[in-house]
Amino acid sequence: MKNTRHEALLKLIAEQDVMSVNQLSEQLSVCRETIRRDLSELQEQGLILRRHGKAKRIIQQDDIGIPFTRRVKSHLHDKDDITRQALAYIEAGMVLALDASTTCWHLARKLPDVPLTVLTNSARVVRELERRQYVSVVCTGGELLRKEEVYRSPALLSLIKHYEIDLFMFSCEGLDKQGTLWDSNDHNAEFKAMLVKRAAQSLLLMDKSKLWRQGVARICALPEVDIIISNRELSLPQASCA
Repeated sequence: MKNTRHEALLKLIAEQDVMSVNQLSEQLSVCRETIRRDLSELQEQGLILRRHGKAKRIIQQDDIGIPFTRRVKSHLHDKDDITRQALAYIEAGMVLALDASTTCWHLARKLPDVPLTVLTNSARVVRELERRQYVSVVCTGGELLRKEEVYRSPALLSLIKHYEIDLFMFSCEGLDKQGTLWDSNDHNAEFKAMLVKRAAQSLLLMDKSKLWRQGVARICALPEVDIIISNRELSLPQASCA
């Protein structure tokens, strides 16, 4: 309940930039004392700024898209280890979906040149896999967001309906202590949430830097993910760790 309310608060503040406690209380039909407690928690997480009875959006680097070239250099050893483990889940003939994370780009670089269909919203993954002779590449298309190297497509749902996806592999911005997966923006979160629901299996690739962090846009609850590969042990219920 509280997580849902926090999501609604962040969305309202992001849309309006600045909102008062009274406005938020009216919009969410929640008493002002509850709103104040929620805002205090969100400020502690670095997601908003409180001043004079108002909450202001903090525009973080992730919100405007940290350049792919900067993100790709972080936690290289962890990503290398995680993506090597992930290869064991990939079999010839699969329809595989990959997100636009740097982790999945590292994975794409390791993919064997065998018959596979790979659906992705990542411009970098598309360019990497065009070198493979036997890998068919399906790009979601749409608007190219150059900083993130990601395509944002309004026709995503209609495209995905045409494919029976065997395995969706993805990363995230953070996993909070309540077991919710987050991303830094709505378009990436929407892509991942949709694929988690539609793929036969979903596999989360998560290095230890993502643990106990919260982002702006909710992806899903961790128990909705079928398999997790991480370099840190998790003890959340209903999650299979590899």
